[in-house]
Amino acid sequence: MQRRRIDRLGRMAIQAAWWCARADADGVPLVFASRHGDVVRSLSLLDQLATGEPMSPTQFGLSVHNATAALYSILRGERGNYLALAAGRATAEAALIEAAGLLADGAPEVQLVVFDAPLPEAYADYIDEAEASYAWSWRVQAAAKEGALALHWQADASMAKASSLPSGLAPMRFLLSGMALHENCVDGLRWRWSRRAI
Repeated sequence: MQRRRIDRLGRMAIQAAWWCARADADGVPLVFASRHGDVVRSLSLLDQLATGEPMSPTQFGLSVHNATAALYSILRGERGNYLALAAGRATAEAALIEAAGLLADGAPEVQLVVFDAPLPEAYADYIDEAEASYAWSWRVQAAAKEGALALHWQADASMAKASSLPSGLAPMRFLLSGMALHENCVDGLRWRWSRRAI
């Protein structure tokens, strides 16, 4: 029944989260991160509003940015902390920083879910990077020693090199490829993902 309510992007995110979840990890904080969220549903509601059509409260409830995280927590019976965030082309980086904050506050583990989809045609003038539909999930823990994965940032006004991947998908390629370094330059910051031997 829930599957019919959730759009394709939400199903992708929930499936990725489900595959990455552990049965014994009840109460693990969840960080859902999407640059655009369910913008297709939001645009549909805006069209209805502009034409004077009645809007569905259910559709509105499913269009808010934390709807996918809420539905996931309902489906899994999760009672722990969850949040949803968006930070433009630095959304994946913001999600990892949020996870680091939760770990610093004492969480033994945090589950990240990063997902997005191409913008509808109505927003074509605002597309500023490669687009694709994707969803991935990581379980992160604080490293016992020098971290295997590190994220640093610094002020840098240089422009990002064009990439064939959306900025939110590039960290997954970095992790899986074994590359030593990945950088994302956006909004005056240079984000540097790196890995080090423990």
